[in-house]
Amino acid sequence: MQHLDEPIPSRQHRYEGLPELTELILHRRRETVFLLFAGLFLGTLAMLNILGITRFIKLFEITGNDGGPLVVAGVPLVFAVAVGVLPYPMTFLCTDFISELYGRRRANTVVWIGLILNLWVVAILWFGGVLPGFETVGADGTIAPDAAGRVPVFFEVRALAFGAVTASMIAYLVAQLVDVHVFHFWKRLTRGRHLWLRNNGSTLVSQLVDTTAVILITHFYAHALPVDDELAIWPQLLVFILTGYAFKLAAALLDTVPFVVGTRYLVRYLRLPPPGVSPNP
Repeated sequence: MQHLDEPIPSRQHRYEGLPELTELILHRRRETVFLLFAGLFLGTLAMLNILGITRFIKLFEITGNDGGPLVVAGVPLVFAVAVGVLPYPMTFLCTDFISELYGRRRANTVVWIGLILNLWVVAILWFGGVLPGFETVGADGTIAPDAAGRVPVFFEVRALAFGAVTASMIAYLVAQLVDVHVFHFWKRLTRGRHLWLRNNGSTLVSQLVDTTAVILITHFYAHALPVDDELAIWPQLLVFILTGYAFKLAAALLDTVPFVVGTRYLVRYLRLPPPGVSPNP
């Protein structure tokens, strides 16, 4: 498949009923689509890192005969995810599109830029906290609570975001690089066929890596998971991992249709050879 970071061939792959485009129009189209996916990826990443673990959402719970949550090994089976997880599957869809249309090198570049963006978010949150404001500062240098007994909202978000970003930076980098690697592994194995297989195969593996890393780091480093200290910790962490992964699994399966349909449309719009077709006619 012809990628944007390779020279545009002198002869375009011809699609029946579509006019041949100039190199300038092709370049503009390919750059615009790339910027769309890269911008959506990076914007979503910044949003989820700020929202992060500011709130956990109870998707559903498995109830027992008494009408309350079913308890297994002393742990209630409640399916909950952090609010920052909601847009996260979109990042994997974007990297799959970039991998498919523009190649592994560009996909990896976007992943590394995403890591830099994480560091930028942390820098702004840190800098915004150390600059003098209008809050009352105690003798020990800490921000005094307000009349309601709470610290200003910024500092609450800042503390939670630091924990979320630290967890997500490590998990994100590993998971996204795994996603790109596995995507191209399946692409080579199937010789460019079966879009659904490499889309789901890469995303499901990387999401498992990401979910496990985020839950463990969030708990052991940020201590931000809503766990019950009176119950065994590992069964609770396992429930968080399984429920988070179940959400991402459902999202990954649902994005198969837009990925396959979108790829088929975009290879025509960008005049790229279909999977399995040589770029040199």
